[in-house]
Amino acid sequence: MGTAERRGAPRVDGAQLTGHRDPGATDRDIPEGVAEPSGQTEVQAHEVDRGARAQRYYRPLWVEEPARRRRMPDPVRTAAVRAVLLIAVTLIQAMVAFLCTMAGSWLAFPMVISSVVSTIAATWGALDVWVTRQVWNQRHGVVSVPSSTARALRRERRRTRRQERAAERAQERIRRRGGAGQLSHS
Repeated sequence: MGTAERRGAPRVDGAQLTGHRDPGATDRDIPEGVAEPSGQTEVQAHEVDRGARAQRYYRPLWVEEPARRRRMPDPVRTAAVRAVLLIAVTLIQAMVAFLCTMAGSWLAFPMVISSVVSTIAATWGALDVWVTRQVWNQRHGVVSVPSSTARALRRERRRTRRQERAAERAQERIRRRGGAGQLSHS
């Protein structure tokens, strides 16, 4: 069904079509059940239709979703970026060494040696990420692990601070009284 037919244009045989949408129409931009307002120009009808659709079918461009995982701590992220770069360089060197070997180039031997050294460096980089992550978790605690060492250390520090404050308050009370209430003065 074309635009002229939907707008109520007369047919060749003299019959006039209504402005209602044909349920079998394939136009995807006009929702089913939307009638065209009669007596308006095509531009006005389009603007009215677009405004009505915007109100009914408004959808934001994107929806903010909470992150599934927390962001990595800065030292761990730095180590991970370093490791990815080392691994990428190692893979490139290994590919160049292989191609040089296949071509019979004099550069094959130096590239193989540098690939071995890069493999050791890339392994160190991957281990560095793991060690940095473990150290950070040990120092700052892990939210989801109930037996976190850092959490126990914080709990212990809080307990000692409370005891120290209670002892200071008791000493302050004794000083304010001027020693009154003590059994012996020594």
